[in-house]
Amino acid sequence: MKITFYGHASLGIEVAGKHILVDPYISANPKAAHIDINALQADFILLTHAHGDHILDVEAIATRTNAVIISNAEITTYYAAKGFKSHPMNHGGSWNFDFGKLKYVNAIHSSSFPDGTYGGNPGGFVIESEHKNIYIAGDTALTMDMKLIPMRTKLDLAILPIGDNFTMDVEDAIIASDFVDCDKILGYHYDTFGYIEINHEDAIRKFFNKGKDLMLLEIGESIEL
Repeated sequence: MKITFYGHASLGIEVAGKHILVDPYISANPKAAHIDINALQADFILLTHAHGDHILDVEAIATRTNAVIISNAEITTYYAAKGFKSHPMNHGGSWNFDFGKLKYVNAIHSSSFPDGTYGGNPGGFVIESEHKNIYIAGDTALTMDMKLIPMRTKLDLAILPIGDNFTMDVEDAIIASDFVDCDKILGYHYDTFGYIEINHEDAIRKFFNKGKDLMLLEIGESIEL
């Protein structure tokens, strides 16, 4: 499983011969100016919620790749009405896709499209594939529901927002990593704009002091599990 960070909360995941994009907000992010969305491959696009900084490039990429959009029922209905392929899910549900098993889990946030359309309830995803399991938290506060995840799935990586203001901060993300029983963390949703700028060294040190490994990737950088 290969995971690439495209800035903000945007991820690329290569697994089981399939390409997955998560929350593609790239073309309007100055920090990701070197990423060409027309070169990105996508068989599936996972959307945690409907905010513009998570869905900006969905239509351009899905039009070119014919990717299946996976999200809650309201978001997938919105895109299906525009002619895009979609698969609706909701909290607690799971489905076996070509790339593995996907579960839609709870997140505490808000969700509406830039045009004001209701975006349903926000969520996160647990992917089980190729003997590697990851949790993509999406935009969320710290929530006790995270404790449910390790009751079903032993995680190899937790991808957690750490930018504060709109989501958890570093300290809450450390608690979240305890809740999901995973000491290997990929941080995201930070530094894109002033509200969510963080001190990288301080964040890494705080995780390290708790016996945890926080990875902060450069935009375009990848890791393999």
